Amino acid sequence: MPTSFAVFSATHGIAVMLGFLVLAGFMIIARYSARGKTIVTGLLAFFCLAAYGYSQWAWSTCTEPTSLDSILPFHLCDFAGFLAGYALLSRKPLARELTFYWGLAGTLQGLITPALAYDLPHPTFFTFFLHHFAIVGSALFLPICDSWRPQQPFYKSPLRAFLWINLYLIFAGTLNFLLGTNFGFLAHPPINPSLIDHLGPWPWYIVSFEIIGLALFFLLTLPFIGKNRATGSIAG
Repeated sequence: MPTSFAVFSATHGIAVMLGFLVLAGFMIIARYSARGKTIVTGLLAFFCLAAYGYSQWAWSTCTEPTSLDSILPFHLCDFAGFLAGYALLSRKPLARELTFYWGLAGTLQGLITPALAYDLPHPTFFTFFLHHFAIVGSALFLPICDSWRPQQPFYKSPLRAFLWINLYLIFAGTLNFLLGTNFGFLAHPPINPSLIDHLGPWPWYIVSFEIIGLALFFLLTLPFIGKNRATGSIAG
């Protein structure tokens, strides 16, 4: 029987520390080397776009029945992964915008309190952190290494990201109603301890999450206010 994952355990801490060290190395390489930037772009895009494939391989190693939540790629981070890979390769403005906000306001929280069933050395442990760090790395790569900036006026990009995440929530809620799933954690909080546990009972935690999400989107925009963009947008 695989060992259950525990939030804030030693393995959790080591995985997060190593992940951010690797991302720091990626950012340094991509920022100061044109060839390095190409390689980092390719690696991040690959691990984002291939996430569903290697995640399903990991789940196939489980002896216990696998739920639809794990089989279907409709969690927010699944969408964020596809978006991030597409954003890196296509440089489409909307995809880059959503990658930045969803990756740093959403996926990053998933690294702090992972909704993860099994601990090291189960394959799902590795694929979970690989997938989530690839998304966060892509979100950091865009402003640090690729000159991306939010649109102006300053409220345009966070509000658009908020609109799109609400469209996702409508989609996820509909699937949950039809299939009995828990995409977006709209039906109930994840089993492991998370921020949602402190936001009130269902369905009120969804309202709290919306408010916090919008606030985080605006906070993520603050460092760019008053800065000119190269591909970007906010100017004082």
